[in-house]
Amino acid sequence: MASRVIPVEPFDLVVMGATGDLGRRKILPALFRRFCAGQMPAGARVIGAARREMSRAAFCDLVAEAVREFSPNQAGEPGMLEGFLGCVDYQAIDARGPDGWEALAAKLSPGRVRAFYFSVGPSLFGELARRIREFGLVSELTRIVVEKPFGHDLESARALNRTLAAQFDESEIYRIDHYLGKETVQNLMAVRFGNMLFEPLWNSQYVDHIQITVAESVGVGGRGEYYDRAGAMRDMVQNHLMQLLCLIAMEPPAKFEPDAVRDEKLKVIRALDVVPPYHIVRGQYAADPQLPEGPASYREEVGNPRSTTESYIALKAHISNWRWAGTPFYLRTGKRLVARSSVINVMFKDAPHSIFGADAGRHANVLSIRLQPNEGITLHVTIKEPGPGGMRLVDVPLDMSFAEALGPGGRDPADAYERLIMDVIRGNQTLFMRGDEVEEAWAWTDPIIAGWQSRGDVPKPYVIGSTGPNDADQLMKRDDRRWRGINP
Repeated sequence: MASRVIPVEPFDLVVMGATGDLGRRKILPALFRRFCAGQMPAGARVIGAARREMSRAAFCDLVAEAVREFSPNQAGEPGMLEGFLGCVDYQAIDARGPDGWEALAAKLSPGRVRAFYFSVGPSLFGELARRIREFGLVSELTRIVVEKPFGHDLESARALNRTLAAQFDESEIYRIDHYLGKETVQNLMAVRFGNMLFEPLWNSQYVDHIQITVAESVGVGGRGEYYDRAGAMRDMVQNHLMQLLCLIAMEPPAKFEPDAVRDEKLKVIRALDVVPPYHIVRGQYAADPQLPEGPASYREEVGNPRSTTESYIALKAHISNWRWAGTPFYLRTGKRLVARSSVINVMFKDAPHSIFGADAGRHANVLSIRLQPNEGITLHVTIKEPGPGGMRLVDVPLDMSFAEALGPGGRDPADAYERLIMDVIRGNQTLFMRGDEVEEAWAWTDPIIAGWQSRGDVPKPYVIGSTGPNDADQLMKRDDRRWRGINP
């Protein structure tokens, strides 16, 4: 079943920092796939902008190389790459000076959406915003897109918000978190609010606890310098996991509209309790002594032999409101784990009384929402084990994989960047973070970080290729619970 493509009006999208890693790996291939899907109308243009002097032809070569590497299937479709390159232009600019801005302004068409994607470091956000306005690039249809990190703490997040607000209205600022563009994340809202089957059960009366896992099998790679300053709490929990927590826990909005959805997410963040130290586990990956030629430890990879930065964190959080009072939310994320897997597990309570006796064991329903890999939703239900010999119970999955549901003739679901960039063009901010959301998330995160810094806590080592430090398992065992496996 092919997905229905909703066209958009012609637009100009300027990718600031287009020659960088994010532009090559994500943004440019995503735009190409939308072109292949028929969603980029005639006249739409993608203008790369960066400090490097480069001809349009040289930039087109860079775009073609990126597309062939990161969208090889679509790149082989006859005429598609050539057609997309016809939409592409380039302009060298100086983010901290006047060079190139007037030439960029001359390339923009009047009367259409102008989106500026800041694919650069946060230190340049203010400079770019000021020059876009200074050189007359702003119209009533101008939008800016900014990537995380949205600050390093509450103070810096407030300063960044003030800087952007000096040039643009909040309705023109799109803070992008690619996790919110995943098909499964949006299906989470559809499952909750579109099915009478689940919403009446979505509360502390029926849900025992909820687990949110974002596991990565890779290390810090080329991000070592940044990551050693940030750590897993700032890099993942404050934004990605926080947004997943909000979507799983929020109240139904009155309408599926940007501010209505974001208002409900904000209420969740404000209802989060302070997390005590004994509900937090930090870890740092260590080389496997049995594999002397294996991957390097975290400290070796970042080049800091005394680093106390966490590459793993698990914590137990509570939300103090009527829906979730008493229901714990267990969050964990880490690098160099056994597999790459992002999943939300909604763990329902046991039946209040088992008519099958103690020999039947404990059985409870689980709703697993897989974000990656193999996006989909699985509902685990209890049935009788087939065969004679009495009533023996087993748990079986009712599995809906998006790839299978689309059928052999259908397109793969659009990836997160494809969807979010098109939402920017449409002016739909539902899946983007508002400034007050960002600040409230930091207001909850900062005391946690300050606490372990003041105590001098050191992360627990865990072996590369494991599920994390043993203390994270103990965090669950103290509550007579266990983590569900990190599925390969």
